[in-house]
Amino acid sequence: MSQNQERSNTFRHEIAYRGEAIFEKRKQFELIVCGAGALGSNLLNMLARQGFESLTVIDCDRVERHNLQTQYYGKSDVGTVKVRACKNKLFRDLGVKIVDLKKEIKKPSDLKLAQESKLIVDTFDNFESRRIIQQACREFKISCVHAGMSDDGFSEIKWDEVYRIPEEEVPQEDVCEYPLATNLVHFTVNLLAEVIARFADEGIKQNYEFTLKDLKISSL
Repeated sequence: MSQNQERSNTFRHEIAYRGEAIFEKRKQFELIVCGAGALGSNLLNMLARQGFESLTVIDCDRVERHNLQTQYYGKSDVGTVKVRACKNKLFRDLGVKIVDLKKEIKKPSDLKLAQESKLIVDTFDNFESRRIIQQACREFKISCVHAGMSDDGFSEIKWDEVYRIPEEEVPQEDVCEYPLATNLVHFTVNLLAEVIARFADEGIKQNYEFTLKDLKISSL
């Protein structure tokens, strides 16, 4: 079986729904996911299953046991660098090769490598990293979509044109300690994956807010 035949068989349902031309377009669409935590790691899995192959992930953390509930990792990944675990799992599960960068983003110039990319996806869980990404994307004129969650069951997906970084008046709580519902993570990831797909396919930018307790989606 040729590589193209194998790919067509693996992704036949998505190809049937989206069309072969769209699927081929996604294969060449270069994007960078910043963060390999709850949102970023699961997003990479979703994007790969939607036909995106030109994927780069940036993170500097290692997998810890408490990550297993909400992130795209298993027991055998504990202690592994997150970006390497994502790379290995996606290649093993789907045969998709991604670029993994164990790197901390400290200043906008750290994202110079993104200048040839068509999209940066910000899934970092701290405000300072979000500020740096926003500065870099505006400086290098790269499209950027931000996604984040709170401990009260709220999530947002917003393009940089309308995104505002929250003012942090008190020291931020350790993100590993606050309450986080698994369903909130996966719902946000699925919605984010569709937002990215529509941008890649049609150039459409859509913004959403979601609350888990009342299952309410607001289109902004």
